[in-house]
Amino acid sequence: MILKIRPAMPEDVPGLFAVRTSVTENAMTYEEMQALGITEATVCSMIEASECAWVATENQHVVGFSMILPEDGCLFAAFVLPHYEGQGLGKKLVHAAEQALFRDNPLIWLETGKNTRAAGFYRRLGWKHAQDVGEGDIRLEKSRQEQ
Repeated sequence: MILKIRPAMPEDVPGLFAVRTSVTENAMTYEEMQALGITEATVCSMIEASECAWVATENQHVVGFSMILPEDGCLFAAFVLPHYEGQGLGKKLVHAAEQALFRDNPLIWLETGKNTRAAGFYRRLGWKHAQDVGEGDIRLEKSRQEQ
């Protein structure tokens, strides 16, 4: 098994959506994402416009990804196929996203479910200062000095 982390390319977008719709926590369907304006076309445009996503691949198949909103200083997404959890891919993908965000932002943030495995994962990676943002979600932050 050869796993690789690299910047995402437009041709990876179907793989990102396959991962996103396969997770067990915070699951979303294509239709739910489309209703939020998250389509393969919009994600492809984002990737073409800036370095904003990274993929974990095995034999050129996307098995995980992270994505940022650089202009907002936000870690937007980090997901790994269930079969690949616990192998350090999520940590590596989040680290790649953090490094890109810290180039232009002294403070970065994300939102996640308050009582989720993801919240614990991010806290173990040094994300702090939980603020309730409603509907069971929290905002976590990380500063350049805390990395």
